Amino acid sequence: MRKGRKSKVTKFKFLKSLTGIQGLDDITTGGLPKNRPTLLLGNTGCGKTIMAMEFLVNGITRYNEPGVFMAFEEKADELIVNVKSLGYDLDEYVAKKSMYLEHVRVDSNEKLATGKYDIEGLFVRLGHAIDKIKAKRVVLDSLDTLFYGFDYAILRSEFKRLFSWLKEKNVTAIITAEIGDAFLTRHGLEEYVADCVILLDNRVTNQITTRRLRVVKYRGSLHGNNEYPFIIDEKGITVFPIIAEALQQKSSTRRISSGIKNLDEMLGKKGFFEGSSILISGTAGTGKTSIAAAFVYSACQENRRCLFCAFEEAPNQIIRNMQSIGFSLKPLVESEMLTFYYSRPTLQNLELHFIAIKKLINEIRPAVVVLDPITNLMTEGPNSDIRSMLTRFVDFLKTQHITVMFTAAITVGSIERNPSDEGISSMVDTWMMVQDIEVDAERTRSLCVMKSRGMPHSNEVKKFIISNKGIKLNPIATGKTDSKRVAKENQNLLPQNNL
Repeated sequence: MRKGRKSKVTKFKFLKSLTGIQGLDDITTGGLPKNRPTLLLGNTGCGKTIMAMEFLVNGITRYNEPGVFMAFEEKADELIVNVKSLGYDLDEYVAKKSMYLEHVRVDSNEKLATGKYDIEGLFVRLGHAIDKIKAKRVVLDSLDTLFYGFDYAILRSEFKRLFSWLKEKNVTAIITAEIGDAFLTRHGLEEYVADCVILLDNRVTNQITTRRLRVVKYRGSLHGNNEYPFIIDEKGITVFPIIAEALQQKSSTRRISSGIKNLDEMLGKKGFFEGSSILISGTAGTGKTSIAAAFVYSACQENRRCLFCAFEEAPNQIIRNMQSIGFSLKPLVESEMLTFYYSRPTLQNLELHFIAIKKLINEIRPAVVVLDPITNLMTEGPNSDIRSMLTRFVDFLKTQHITVMFTAAITVGSIERNPSDEGISSMVDTWMMVQDIEVDAERTRSLCVMKSRGMPHSNEVKKFIISNKGIKLNPIATGKTDSKRVAKENQNLLPQNNL
């Protein structure tokens, strides 16, 4: 018998053009459809022109792909000035013939008076621009000005002509358009013709503005289906996608000290796992920030760069306060081992804070990140949204193998009901509770480890002492001491010395 031949299975690769925009290439799994048009929709002020321009500039500077920007609203000199705040020198690109920039004046009144409309003139001008610089990318901004005031039959025909013509020219194009009421676009036609449709939104919730992005349609390619927040700053656009790679990351067995000797003993006698997440929850005045400072101080002493995100106290106030308990943070800041991020929670929402922190993490590459307190960022929005954003952020930190410590301020009444606040405790690897308790008619700070994944840990409630010599944890002295329980816990911790 003749053996059957095995047919070779060739894996199809969908051609895409990288945008170079942080986060967007992750959501689109590799960029926009190559040599095909993409429709960029949004209301006024959501960032359509800036995103299109960044796509064009990144193509020139990163991927050696010249580009044509044809504007129907802003004049060329106005556009040049407007994008200089992002560091784009369009004059330089034009001089080097890597960009062709032109403003096309469209007089709708003349067209309406004659009753005729034909974009053949646009094809001639656009084709000349593409051939002149051998362009690979094209931006048309915006479609509404180009086709304003014409009937449905003409629009449908001209839209198809435009999109087909762009495909024939083998250019990756972005066409911007205003969002409509009944349809995605004002005309209700473009979204059916385009191969990829991206929707931008600029909404105000509780007096805080948030820009969001959603890939509505992408023919022939998988893509993220959710809404994703994005910001525009002096470095351009950053989109904050959900990160799924955390589940594939290897878990470390290496340990990092908490900076408190007695606490390390409670945690398998070695401290936290590197790359893990830690939550310290407690009422006001129980020493949450002090524990975080001890952790950061110890990590910096071991040459681990740290990022301390403060949402309550100003950095200089934290430095002063921690000096009084033996943690001198100022030299660490001066040596750039410790960096502070300080922002009022009400300046922007939780998502935008996380995006700003993520960008700072990419710049300084810390080994430890502290957010103090995370609950200050949770004043707005439903619990599900908050949990989703925290999950994204923790996943991102795990991909970077960063150890993160959250502090959560809770009220006395919520300790029994929901001591972690917003359900953070289920997401973290180690959870500790600090609170005030009454022992022999005296107010005493206490600390206990509620959970710590992957290691045996003490269940004992310890007395939490803060002095000018640092932090100590001692047994709580009462009339009845369960010595058998303590001895059993110590015995359970002994095998961990071999880890």
